[in-house]
Amino acid sequence: MKTNDSIEPVEVFAGTTLQAEMVKSILGDAGIQAYLKDEIIGTLLPWWTASGGVGSVKVIVSNQDMEQAQLVVQGYEKNLK
Repeated sequence: MKTNDSIEPVEVFAGTTLQAEMVKSILGDAGIQAYLKDEIIGTLLPWWTASGGVGSVKVIVSNQDMEQAQLVVQGYEKNLK
């Protein structure tokens, strides 16, 4: 975890509502706080939040947790295959 005075939100994953909720839950289990961006509008009108409607719901974490969160997301995506 980096030490930095400014905390900024960073997107670490984008997908469907179900996928984003799963990633958020896994991040929470790893002790990383996360929230979903565009959860409602991304579900109702996905093409408004993402080109072609793919990846319309985003998972956001603190920039201080980004590196650890990316490892968690990589593990999730690896398990999908």
